[in-house]
Amino acid sequence: MLTPFSTQRQSRIDTIQLAALLLLMVASVAFVYSATMSNESSVLLAWYRQVWFRQIVFFGLGLGAASVVCLIDYHAISRWAYVAYWGAILLLVAVLIPGIGSLRYGARRWIELGPFQFQPSEFAKLAFILAQAHFLSRPVDELRQVGIFWRSIGLMVLPFLLVMKEPDLGSALVLVPTGLGMLYAAGTPKRYLLQLGTVVGIFAGLFVADILFAPPKWQIKMESYQRKRLLVYFGRNYADFAQAGATVADRRSLQEEQFKDSYNVKQALIAVGSGGLLGKGWRKGQQNALGFLPQAGKHNDFIFSVIAEEKGFVGSVTVLTLYAVVLFSGIRIAGQARDRLGKLLAVGVVTLLFSHVFINIGMNIRIMPVTGVPLPLLSYGGSSVLVSLIAMGLLQNVYIYRKAY
Repeated sequence: MLTPFSTQRQSRIDTIQLAALLLLMVASVAFVYSATMSNESSVLLAWYRQVWFRQIVFFGLGLGAASVVCLIDYHAISRWAYVAYWGAILLLVAVLIPGIGSLRYGARRWIELGPFQFQPSEFAKLAFILAQAHFLSRPVDELRQVGIFWRSIGLMVLPFLLVMKEPDLGSALVLVPTGLGMLYAAGTPKRYLLQLGTVVGIFAGLFVADILFAPPKWQIKMESYQRKRLLVYFGRNYADFAQAGATVADRRSLQEEQFKDSYNVKQALIAVGSGGLLGKGWRKGQQNALGFLPQAGKHNDFIFSVIAEEKGFVGSVTVLTLYAVVLFSGIRIAGQARDRLGKLLAVGVVTLLFSHVFINIGMNIRIMPVTGVPLPLLSYGGSSVLVSLIAMGLLQNVYIYRKAY
């Protein structure tokens, strides 16, 4: 006779969510192929060295890792939550060390592993979800203690600061809604969250005011490219920040610099708008094929623009629908979870996924500043793909063991 545990092991997975994930992966390979094969240098590479094939390899590895995660009860995984968390913290520290972390575009975000690149900040997101869920799954009465609340905030702030140091503003920012969403779902007193939200809102307002209006000597120290991205997003004129006594030529130079900095965002928006209802057809997008979209980012940050141009409004809505299926399935899984730990794990994964989707698509249609946040399971990227699929495996795990007592 089968025990309840072994019976539950034979339960079906959430097939609707799995189908949506598989369709997103198929779309990813198709449009990563379209985005990269318009480049002559990519065409000349052997097929096994091309980006689209590497994406298939990452999907295979990610699905294998997700399958392993599904085989182990999430309670057993949770026992290693703090080990994973502190391991991720050590990696975030290591990537900042010259000689370990590779320097690219002025940032140390990657550790070289032969032909592949490992990005610790991606794995830190998942480790944070595990640690936060484990920490908050204590009795609700304990969550009313101020000390418990600030310790949970500390779990979020530590990786946030380390990721900001790389610097990687986008990856750091997604930790905030993820952590706050888990705090709310755990039953943290609303007054704590309201007070924290008020303080964060005040500092965010002061930060934006500093970016937009403060003279150079009063500005908060941050990377030049980050400040420029925010100025482009808010539509501020670079010439307004010219030093006293700047000549006409200096101001003209600043305007030319602003044109270059805003070029990618404008071209992405043109690509989205030019797709029309049905798009121009796969591999027929002019913004993509003629090189107007950034060559280094159109298969990463701007993959949604490629899809929108080539498949139009219908293709864009299809992508959003697939994400909606994944997200609402995740919310349903959270509601069906057998305990608070499973609920918090599901909420963390769903909030993280939603944050990525909102920020990435938002920057493609210019309602969010460019931050380099990948579009889950569509953007090219080894670390991002692996973490996204492991997170989906964790979500399926909560569903599989939802009735095991």
